[in-house]
Amino acid sequence: MNNLWAGSWGTKLRIASGLVLFVYALTHFLNIGLGLVSAEVMDTVQLWRQVVTRSIAGSTLLYGAFLIHMALALVKLARRGTLRMPVWEATQIALGLFIPVLLVAHLIHTRTAHEIYDVNDTLSYIMLLLYNTADGWKQSLLLLVVWVHGCAGLHFWLRGTLWWRRSLPALIAGAALVPAFALTGFLVEGRRIKAAFADPEQQAGLIERFNFPDGETFGLLIALTGQMRWVFGIIMAIVALAYVVKYIRARRRSVRISYVGGSRIAAPKGLTLLEMSRLRGVPHAALCGGRGRCTTCRVVIEEGAEYLHPPSPEEARSLASVGAGPNTRLACQIKPLEPATVFRVFQPDGRRRHRTHASQGEEKVLALLFLDMRGFTARTTGLLPYDVVFLLNRFFDAIVPSITAQGGTVDKYLGDGFLAVFETADAASSATAALRAIEGMAQALETFNTTLASEGQSPVAIGIGAHLGDVVLGEIGAAHHAPRTLIGDTVNTASRLEGVTKEHKVQAFISAPLLAAAGHTLADEDMIALELRGLTEPLHAWPVKEASTLHAQLSTLSETAQTALTDAERV
Repeated sequence: MNNLWAGSWGTKLRIASGLVLFVYALTHFLNIGLGLVSAEVMDTVQLWRQVVTRSIAGSTLLYGAFLIHMALALVKLARRGTLRMPVWEATQIALGLFIPVLLVAHLIHTRTAHEIYDVNDTLSYIMLLLYNTADGWKQSLLLLVVWVHGCAGLHFWLRGTLWWRRSLPALIAGAALVPAFALTGFLVEGRRIKAAFADPEQQAGLIERFNFPDGETFGLLIALTGQMRWVFGIIMAIVALAYVVKYIRARRRSVRISYVGGSRIAAPKGLTLLEMSRLRGVPHAALCGGRGRCTTCRVVIEEGAEYLHPPSPEEARSLASVGAGPNTRLACQIKPLEPATVFRVFQPDGRRRHRTHASQGEEKVLALLFLDMRGFTARTTGLLPYDVVFLLNRFFDAIVPSITAQGGTVDKYLGDGFLAVFETADAASSATAALRAIEGMAQALETFNTTLASEGQSPVAIGIGAHLGDVVLGEIGAAHHAPRTLIGDTVNTASRLEGVTKEHKVQAFISAPLLAAAGHTLADEDMIALELRGLTEPLHAWPVKEASTLHAQLSTLSETAQTALTDAERV
């Protein structure tokens, strides 16, 4: 959760204000959709909402969030060093700038008309104004623009979390239904209220009920709408002027940047390194869009680091979270004023020169495991090298098929053990495949030991550490001679889980994140909190004495935990 709020205070304010506006938009659109039920239900729910939104506190929060969100966006736009950006970011900005143009008419004819002219601006009144008019089409477009803009912002904020990625199909379906529900409610209630207003007997009652504005009042409201649009236009002109002035000043000065294994560019001073890369068409990863909320744009400054400004507290925290080495900086935060030579740690797919696609590094949430043969050194003491190799190959021939049968692969062999990864469609299937593979390996080991016993040899024992989390897959090594491998804290944690199996006299340790991803929740007493090197907090893991019956054990423990939870809820 802390990572979701990473970044400067400006970034945090933009996220918080965006959440306030998203909640308001969601409840407003659902309220409109209630026109499918009845006008009475729709207007009653609106009154409940207005108890909050039109209170002093609610109005301050809502309009304050709108002004803060828009001001931060305009300031950021004015301060950009270049308008080159990914398509998704440009689309998000364009939608955000389009919203005030359409929203001002809505605000003037509802809240402003209510406060100044005592218009009863219920949703039925709004639908009477808009149904079957050009303005109705514009406001329907506004609804869609607001919803797409809000959902896109929410996605780019939460896409790094496991639960969001797992729920994405259901969330997309729900997101598509909300505007459909709202527009259908508008059509149904709009048709009804328009027909009622066309009836002379009902028209007078509706005019009195809504305190319907006369022609002069409408003229004043329309004039005010035009004035407010002029104000917004002037603000946008100021933003554009600020950008142009900054751009012209920057063009008068330039700085040379050399990319290790890439090109050399000259870019205007005053830009961030990420903006320089984009301006000159140099591929540069930036998962969060250059907002300083991730570290995928990080670079190692090989020359010129001494001329850079020190990291801000936010940048320093981000770099510390990934254990960044000396001279590592975030490209979206530094503004080189002197020549520099930089190495890009990550790059976007399909654009890196001198390397294959796999070399560029791909972040995924996967399950992986370390397996180690116990007592290997003592067992092989005195054996000829050939006999050692023969034993290891027999062992791997027996064990590894359980990995490949579940779609896993052995990333690397480590003497008497190996690292295996389960690269499947999503985290849930990866975790499930790992659990099945562990059970299969334990069963294969029993068969292998039976064979060894028939030959008069002692049985083999193993230790397994299994974990799930973010890993980076890519080719690591010199160009054209780099094997594909994976790195990350998840790999280190799985290795350390395997390392403590011997101490606890168990065959395997399976981490809580892996179990949760596979849909298993165990009771606290079935887990052990392990203090592992490199982790700031204990990692809860399930100790497995014997993994050959893993599925049956999990089913029993999960049922017990669920029963205990149900009993606790009843109490």
